[in-house]
Amino acid sequence: MRCYVNTFLDQVWRLDATTLIVDDPVKRVDNMPMAWGLEVRTPFLDHELVELAARMPPGLKLKDGGKFPLKAIARGLIPDAVIDRPKGYFPVPALKYVRGPFLEMMRGILTSEACHKRGLYQRDYVDKLLAAPEAPEHFTRINGSKLWHLALLEWWLQVHVDPHE
Repeated sequence: MRCYVNTFLDQVWRLDATTLIVDDPVKRVDNMPMAWGLEVRTPFLDHELVELAARMPPGLKLKDGGKFPLKAIARGLIPDAVIDRPKGYFPVPALKYVRGPFLEMMRGILTSEACHKRGLYQRDYVDKLLAAPEAPEHFTRINGSKLWHLALLEWWLQVHVDPHE
């Protein structure tokens, strides 16, 4: 099979896979359910499937608005109504804006005795994030909330590590 790894589109896709996807919501959809033992997207993460897709010509990858090979394989196995339905959106809560009760919950987690005793975070930085969670400098490269990431990690540690100590 001919390899198409030098086309412009393949270079763009390679950049996406090696840099942008690192902090991508799709990755969170893969990681968060896995934390609870749920397999959400496993078939699409199989390295042999990814390698096969990388070898496909760009025209095939982009045919009919994208996902043509996957849809073609599914025809006859899954109802067409499922294959052809519009894409749905299932947002991960508060990835950018953390306000109101949710912000207060995160404040409680990050100012808790357990968090202070852990000594994992630079307290001055956590205090800056809590004081201005929506300041532009407090977002990740793809505009996610850094405060969300810290609070989520600390909450996970409190739920899954602290009870076992």
